[in-house]
This record gives sequence, C-alpha cells and structure tokens, in this order.
Amino acid sequence: MKDYFVLALKGVGMGAANVIPGVSGGTVALITGIFEKLIDSLKSFDLTAFQLLLRFRFKEFAQHVNLSFLVSVFMGVAISILSLARVLEFLFVNYPIYIWAYFFGLILASVYFVGKTVEKWSVSAVVSIIIGTAVAFSICFLSPATENDNFLYLIACGVIAICSMILPGLSGSFVLILLGNYHLVVIEAVNEMRLDILFPILIGAGVGLVAFSHLLSWIFKKFRDQTIATLTGFILGSMVILWPWKTSFDSQGMEIPVNQFGAFIGQDGAILKEVKVYNYSQILPDGFDSVVLQALAWMVVGIISIWLMEKFAGQAEKAK
Repeated sequence: MKDYFVLALKGVGMGAANVIPGVSGGTVALITGIFEKLIDSLKSFDLTAFQLLLRFRFKEFAQHVNLSFLVSVFMGVAISILSLARVLEFLFVNYPIYIWAYFFGLILASVYFVGKTVEKWSVSAVVSIIIGTAVAFSICFLSPATENDNFLYLIACGVIAICSMILPGLSGSFVLILLGNYHLVVIEAVNEMRLDILFPILIGAGVGLVAFSHLLSWIFKKFRDQTIATLTGFILGSMVILWPWKTSFDSQGMEIPVNQFGAFIGQDGAILKEVKVYNYSQILPDGFDSVVLQALAWMVVGIISIWLMEKFAGQAEKAK
C-alpha cells in the first residue's frame, strides 16, 4: 500500500507539471525514477493484452500491463490536474512572476539531475544534448495557432500533447498553446468539465500514449545515453519559456500592460482574468525590488524541491 501511495504522489507531481506551460510531466517521471517503467508498462498494451481482455482473463491482463503501477500513477495525475487547475489559474492570473520563478528553478535543477544519469558522455551524447537543446529552444519561438474546437483537431491535439507530456523537456501544455487550445482544454474544459472537449482529447491521448511508448521504449533501450542526453537538451532548451519576466503582446502586436507581479491589468488597473497572449519576449527585471528578490527566493525553492525529490527517490530505490 505504501508503494502505491508513493507512486500516486509521483503521479501528482507529473500532473502538476503537465498543467504548467513549459514544464514536462516526463521530466518529473525521469527524476523520480519511474520513467522507464512507465514507458514499458504503456508499451505492454499490445495484441497479447487485447487477447487477454477478450478472453476475460483480467488477472493475467493486469499482470501483463502492470496495471496496479499504472493505476497508481495516473490516479495521482488525474487528482493533480483536477485539483490544481483552479489553483494554478489563480496563481497565473495574480502572481505569474512567482509561479514562473518557482518552475524556472525546478527545471534548472532538473537539467543537472537528469544529465548526471548519462553513464558515458561520448561524442554522440554531446551532439545529442546540443541537438535537443536547439530543437526545444526553436519550438519556444513558434507562433501559436488560433483556438479550434473541431472534433478531429481536438483528437490531434490529444495525440500531440500526450506525446509531449511523457517526453521529458517538452511540455504538453506548451504544445497546446502552440496548437491554440491551451485555455480551451486545460482551463475551461477541466474547470467546467466540458465533455465535448475532453472526450476527443482523451481519445487522442489514449492512442498517442500507447503508440508513442513503443517507439520511445525501443529508443531508450537501444541508445540510452544518447536518449537521456537529448532529453536533457530538451529540458535545457525549454527553459526560455519559463523565464519569469516577459513582455507580452496581443493579436494586434500591442504590448499588454502588467502590474509589479506580472499580472495583466486593464486601463483601470484591475487584474484581468482572461487575456490571450499571441507573442512575448523575455526581458530583464527593472532593478532589484522586493518582487524580484521574492522571485529569486522562489527559484531557490524550486531547486530545493527537485533536490528533495531526487533524494527521496534515491532512498526509496535503495530500500527496495
């Protein structure tokens, strides 16, 4: 029971990461030591698993796909997404600089902890981290598409987003931003339980999860160091998204006003709850005031969070 609870907590971390644009649930899975097991378990949904289900051999099916492991992790993911969506919405609306700073520190530390699992830094591993960094960095500057609630498009969003969510360094939420459907899916559909949006997303996610896990598992086993190096590069390159201080622009290219915490404000100075950002650029903070110092403190908290997570995962692994 304790093991299942620990797995659920790791799932909670993955779910929280997947809600944040720029943070990958796959990164959390990699850091907490369940990434390879997760991919292998998902890969087990094959023809054999289908045949066991058709024959109503549920016990053998559960063992074949490692069902108890998957249920524990994804229960944590679901609880986290459903419970944190509103909290994160509030934080992003009112204190975006602080929440971005925390996750910036989180991912900064992840680069080190994921990178150190590379057993041998060969030439191919070094080339892999450079390529991974360049690809993720380039993705950060793509222009977002417009919102689209077409059924087939939502299925495609589910496929693409779930592949990004389990791939360390690539954020499923950020991919949804690029596809134009982040607010529609993560905020509106989750908070309002809009099944017309969630159903096609879940169809795409299910198909993408099983199909992509086969490819990723094969690559991970065949080219382990190069794969981890590439994923480390993905994490490093995606950090530009998380930089707390940004200048944001609307569809007309006009700068959107913000207050000292980075929250969007209207002409009357009141905080705006819904703002569609079409482009942004990173900037340096204007001096070292209390907000900047607190943001730096939140970066440190993010770094410590990953260190504690890594330490906890290491102790759990030794205890087995």
